Amino acid sequence: MDTLSWLCQLISFDTTSRQSNLALINYVADYLESRKLSPWLAQNVAGDKANLFVTIPATDGRISGGLVFSGHTDVVPVDGQNWQSDPFVADVRDGCVYGRGSSDMKGFIASVLAVVPAMQTARLKAPLHIALSFDEEVGCLGAPVMLAELERRGLQPESCIVGEPTSMQMVVAHKGIHTFCCEVQGKNAHSSLTPDGVNAIEYAARLIVFINQLAQQLQQRADLDHAFDVPFATVSTGLIRGGTAINIVPDYCAFEFDYRNLPHMTVDELIEPIRQYISTQLLPAMHKVAPEAAIKLNHVVNVPPLNDANNHHLHNLIAGLVDVEQQAKVAYATEGGQFQNSGINTVVCGPGSITVAHKANEYIELEQLSRCDVFLRKLIQTQSM
Repeated sequence: MDTLSWLCQLISFDTTSRQSNLALINYVADYLESRKLSPWLAQNVAGDKANLFVTIPATDGRISGGLVFSGHTDVVPVDGQNWQSDPFVADVRDGCVYGRGSSDMKGFIASVLAVVPAMQTARLKAPLHIALSFDEEVGCLGAPVMLAELERRGLQPESCIVGEPTSMQMVVAHKGIHTFCCEVQGKNAHSSLTPDGVNAIEYAARLIVFINQLAQQLQQRADLDHAFDVPFATVSTGLIRGGTAINIVPDYCAFEFDYRNLPHMTVDELIEPIRQYISTQLLPAMHKVAPEAAIKLNHVVNVPPLNDANNHHLHNLIAGLVDVEQQAKVAYATEGGQFQNSGINTVVCGPGSITVAHKANEYIELEQLSRCDVFLRKLIQTQSM
C-alpha cells in the first residue's frame, strides 16, 4: 500500500488512549509477517495494549545497531469536539487528510510502513527498525516497556527518529513533563465553627499560590534557553477538586499541576522548595487543629526531556535530508527523551503540524506526506551500501 492508503487504514482504528490498540497492532503485524519479517510485541500488564517492534536486518544479517523509526499509535479523545466529518474515517479533501491522528502521528507511521518494501530491497549497511508504542498521550507509558524488552533481547539501536509532527523540521531538544497530584487532608466542621476545622481548600490554595510564585521565579533565572519557543521552565495548575457543601468546612482537596523543565534542569529544583514549604509552613499550622491532617505529593507522570548533546552525527545526517535546516527546540514532550536515556541518539522529525494536533478536524496536508516519503527514501539510501 502507498502512504495515503496506509493512513486511511490507520485512522479507521479508534486507538484513543483509554481503549485497546491491539486491532491496529495486529493489523500491522500481519502485514509485516506477510513481508517475511518477524515483529514482536511488548504488552502492558493488562494485556490489552501492545508495542510493536520489527527489524529489517542489514545485508550481513545484523539486527543490533542501526536506526529506529518511532511512532505512537494512540490518539487523544474526540469527546465534545465539533468535527465536520467522522474522526475515524479518513476524509481526503482540499489537499488534506482529515481524521483523528492524521497529524499526531499516524501520518508518519503510514509513511514508514509504505517504505518497508524499499527497506527490504536496499543493501543496508546497518539494520532499520520500526517501533510503534501505546499510551504516549497519557504519559509516555508504552515506550519504557518496549525499551526494557529491547534490553532484554540484547538489541541496542544506535539512533532514533521520533516522527511527531514538526512540519518536517528537525527538533533536537524538548522539555520534560512531570505531573503531580497534591492531596490535602484537613478536618471538616460546620462552617459557623471554622476554628474547629482545617479547610483543605484554603490550604491547597496557599500551596497553589506558592507554586505560582516558584513559576514566576523560573522566568527570571539566568540559565534560560532562548532556542526554545518558551525559553524558561513552566509550572501550571490545571485541575482542582474539593468540598461537599457551602456550609461545611472541607476536609479534602486535591489539585494537579505540571512542570515542564528545560533539559538541564531537574525535578528536585522545583519539588524540594514545595516540600519544604509544606513541612515548615503548612503542616505545623494544620496540626495545631488536627494532628491527623496531611499533605501528600504524588509524582504521576515522569517524561524526561530530550537534549541536543552528543547527537552531532545524527543531526548532520538529518539536516542533509530536510528542507529546513534550522534546528528547533520545543516546549512539548515526546518519547525522544526515553530513547535518549536508553543510550540511543534521538531527534524528532515528522510530517504535519503540532498546531492542529488534539483539535477538532485534525488534518495533515498531502504535501507533508509527500515530503516525508521523499525524506524516508533518501534516508534509506544513506543507510545503503
